[in-house]
Order: sequence, then C-alpha cells, then structure tokens
Amino acid sequence: MKAVVFHAVGDIRLEDVPEPTLQAPTDAIVRLTGSAICGTDLHFVRGTFTGFDEGQILGHEGVGVVESVGSDVKNIKVGQRVVIPSTVGCGECKFCRRELYAQCDRANPGGKLAGSVFYGGPVATGNLPGLQAEKARVLYADVNLVPIPDGITDDQAVIVSDILTTAWFGTELAEVEEGDDVLIFGCGPVGQLAIASAKLKGARVIAVDRLTERLQAAKRQGADTINFDEEKVVDAVLRLTDGDGAAKVIDLVGIDAQHPQQGPGVPGKDEAAAIAQVRKSATPDAIRSGDHWVAGDNPAQVLEWAVECAAKVGTIAIVGVYPPTISSYPIGTAINKNLTIRMGICNHRRYVQVIFDHILAGRLDPTKIVTQDEPIADIIEAYEAFDHRRKGWLKVEVQPQG
Repeated sequence: MKAVVFHAVGDIRLEDVPEPTLQAPTDAIVRLTGSAICGTDLHFVRGTFTGFDEGQILGHEGVGVVESVGSDVKNIKVGQRVVIPSTVGCGECKFCRRELYAQCDRANPGGKLAGSVFYGGPVATGNLPGLQAEKARVLYADVNLVPIPDGITDDQAVIVSDILTTAWFGTELAEVEEGDDVLIFGCGPVGQLAIASAKLKGARVIAVDRLTERLQAAKRQGADTINFDEEKVVDAVLRLTDGDGAAKVIDLVGIDAQHPQQGPGVPGKDEAAAIAQVRKSATPDAIRSGDHWVAGDNPAQVLEWAVECAAKVGTIAIVGVYPPTISSYPIGTAINKNLTIRMGICNHRRYVQVIFDHILAGRLDPTKIVTQDEPIADIIEAYEAFDHRRKGWLKVEVQPQG
C-alpha cells in the first residue's frame, strides 16, 4: 500500500509499504478514506521534535471503513464507517476510566510513565504507524474507533479525529466561559477552530498571527486580531482589554514559533542573542535555512508572550507541541501574577461525541477551514505547500485511496 514514510529530518517520501495486520485480539484494520496533514507533522519533518525511527509512517488524522477486527472486538463491526481519534487509550486503566486517554497506562510500550501514544509519532510516543496511508492498524478498537453518525461526512469527521477536538480541548483547559477575554496564539487550522469553539462558549476572542490571510479568516469569525509584525503583542492586548490583559490564553503554536520579522517587535541585539541560545538548546537538530522545512526562529516566543499578556489570576492553556528539549519558561512572572497554567495532549476520544453533537446541530462546521483535498499521490507537494504557508493553503485533507 502507499504511505508517507519518514526517512530523516527534511526527508519524507511516498512509498509502497506492507499492509498492516491484526497483531492482538483487540485490534482492527481500517481502510482509510480520509486523512490530513497537521502542523504537528511539520514539527517532525523540520526536526524541531525528533526521536523518529527511519521508516515510520506519518499522520495522526483519519477516517475510514473497518476491514477486519480481532476476536475480542465486540462493539465495532466490519463495514462500519469510523473516525480514528489521534491518541490511543486502552479503555480500562485508571486514567482511561476518567477519560484521560492521552495518559493511558497500557498503550505505550515504554511503560506507565512513558506518556501519550498517538499515530505517526516518534519512538517515545509509542512508534505506532500513522494514518497517511491506505490502511491502518488500530489498537483497542472498541475504544479507539468511533462510528460516524449519519449526517456527518468523512470531510467533517477527519477534522474531528484531531484538530477540532484539540481546539475544543484548548478551550476546556483554559476554562473558557461566557464573557471571557480569550487570547489565542496562532490562526492556523487549530487556531481557527479554537476561535469557533471559544465563540460558541460566549467568549470575546483576540487572535494573534502574522499572516494576513489567516488574520482575515479570524476576523470573519468575529475575532479582534493582532499582527505581530505590525505592533507589539503585549501593548496591543492591553489596549484591547482596558489594560487588564486576557483572562484566558491559549497557545496553539508550540515549538515552531516565530519572533516578529519586522515592525516595532523585532528583537534587539541582546534579545536576539538570548533567543539564539534558547533555539540552540531547544531545537538542536532543526533545519535552519533552505527552501523547505525551515524551523521557527524563537521556540519560547509564545510561552513568553502568553505570560506577559495574561491578566492577573488568569489561566494559560498550552496545547501547542513542545519537545522535552525545551526548558525555558518565565515562571517568576507567572507566579507573581497568580496564573494557573494547564497543558497537555488532547484526550481526543473524550470529545468526539461532544463535537459530533455540535456539528449535527449546526453549531460547528469544521469543513469551513478545509482549503485543499489532495490525492495521496500528490501528498509530498502538498506537504511543501503547507510548510511554506502558501497563500490559500490552510488545511489539507488527503484521499488515501488514489
């Protein structure tokens, strides 16, 4: 079958690989009818999050049709149309019983303390082959496959498998409530969905990015916007919140953050030297220059802005991806403001039905952010366009079956 295969930082290929097989009685094999490219995939290709085995299949967003099931699978049937939540849980351990699937005690072969397992990730996250392929093996199928209701399309469901549930999770971590000033860093696909989720909860949203097209999309959703290449972020947030700062802050950017490239926020000489040191230690294997896969130039940028922009006694939710190599955080400022800081990888399975209900009721429509629908044969070119943030490219869905 065809799949997107990781070979090295900056080197991914579409190749023929063996089809997956049932390896445990709780497994299922799904023939994928839809997948997608995520910003997290770019962290891996750019080398800002490492630890991959050569030959790993990328991708953690998927929908499809169940092709076969193991002897212990009771609730999922061959022929069902299903969504595959990105993180994997066993459904039985003490964390899964609390719907904290991303911290399952059993899914990661590294043991209880190893942490989250998701498709298409590095060795530390379970090394489970990904979903940018024609077929996939799903562990604990009764837990990690969710039948798609009538009235929801594959195009909608594939967004639910990761980025819409992640966006919703961000608003849950931040404890967004009606009337809150919510500051969202990043107006890419997850950012647009987080804006929609926060607005659905009755919040006022301020969105930060530097790409005009993405900021315009945020404005169309009713968000106030800040272009960090045109004004200083902290000054702009204070201006928009009567000097208070934002009660709730959501970081959806992560390790590939960029500092201002022009305007009043451009780092001075001393600040640039400090940024270079953080960058060297946090992303030692990242690609620094070239035509493709160039890493962000300030890994701690949003971590710093979030603390500076948060209101006293505010809450920060960190949902953007940060690798274990980053150790810089403005903890002193955070303590002085009595901030609550919450973070983590989304427990996707927990929110799938909640999101399905919102879609069926017409309150959320994830397909609004989909700008491309590409055959798997063109996926490497699609990766490059998405990496370049090419105009008109916001969210790329992939058709695995030709």
